[in-house]
Amino acid sequence: MRSRAAILHDMGQQWSVEDFELDPPKAGEVLVEMAAAGLCHSDEHIRNGDMSASNEVMAAYGLPSMFPLIGGHEGAGVVLETGEDVIDFAPGDHVVTSFVAVCGRCRWCNSGMEYICDMGAQVMVPGMPTDGTFRHHTADGRQLGHLSKVGAFSKHTVVSTDSIIKIPQHLPLLPMALLSCGIPTGYGSAENRARVRTGDTVVVIGVGGIGTGALQGARINGAAQIIAVDPVEFKQKSALKFGATHSAATTDEAGDLLSELTAGVMADCVILSPSLITKHDVQAALSLTRKGGTCVLTGMTKQTTGSIAINLQEFILWNKNLVGTVFGSCNPRVDIPRFARLYEAGLLQLDEMITRRYRLDDINDGYHDQRNGEIIRGVIDFSLG
Repeated sequence: MRSRAAILHDMGQQWSVEDFELDPPKAGEVLVEMAAAGLCHSDEHIRNGDMSASNEVMAAYGLPSMFPLIGGHEGAGVVLETGEDVIDFAPGDHVVTSFVAVCGRCRWCNSGMEYICDMGAQVMVPGMPTDGTFRHHTADGRQLGHLSKVGAFSKHTVVSTDSIIKIPQHLPLLPMALLSCGIPTGYGSAENRARVRTGDTVVVIGVGGIGTGALQGARINGAAQIIAVDPVEFKQKSALKFGATHSAATTDEAGDLLSELTAGVMADCVILSPSLITKHDVQAALSLTRKGGTCVLTGMTKQTTGSIAINLQEFILWNKNLVGTVFGSCNPRVDIPRFARLYEAGLLQLDEMITRRYRLDDINDGYHDQRNGEIIRGVIDFSLG
């Protein structure tokens, strides 16, 4: 069949919205009609080279390129068709995509750590996770990758059943798209890695889509004081609607505020979730973290960032914790339905996070708005045409 998608042909280029050819699903796969796709910074990191290499560089090393590819990993849609041996999904099911594929068989899945599944670790390699071949093809017949084995920036996509989670059909699909990445990554950073407890003081540095998820995770888990740190005034004000009790423009400003609020004790936990973590950001975040506290690195960094400098003696003697996370250390099959229940109960704010909806053809405008700090979360709404 023919469909339409936002395709990236090489690193550094703009998204090109064009027609492509899509093969039917094979064993263990389903055809999904997308309803919504979130504009996540991870796709921007692929576009600008923070998490990718150009076709020329890959060819020089004799490696297959990840381009061209369909972008998008944060999405929600409806199953149209199933391949052979698919028993857990049927046409008409509403699903949320998961950029972390879950095999359910590896050591990590069987240890309760689906978020570092061995299959999930291969989602940046082009081709279907089921057999390594391609279902997506450019209009002129070339093989076409789909980001995170999802390709949510497409009206239609074929995915493995390991990359989708069923949700109740009465829930609106547009906000459900945020359960694919932004909410689990942010919320889970607060709940699973920072282990926020009732009465805690929490700092969230960078309050875009993921940071806003972290604010809500801290609030719902009982934090008493939540400081949102962001240089963009619009985001500071927005943070107060999602659980922040205070806001600051810089970590220095947040440090002064924290010292006053906690009588010098500082934050129980700090979640670092800017669009890009630099080597200078980590020590700044650790300086806001109390003795025995936890600093969570949630944002992505450039692949060329090989080391950071921290006050090592203070880190050791003050018994601090510095931890990383992927997908907020959430397990998609359990946590995405749980977040859907929190939304239904009115505890998790998703609709309010969607600042603007865009047509697929306007995807470059959406990412322009994101880079300029004008939105919390932009969403491609396929109903807009």
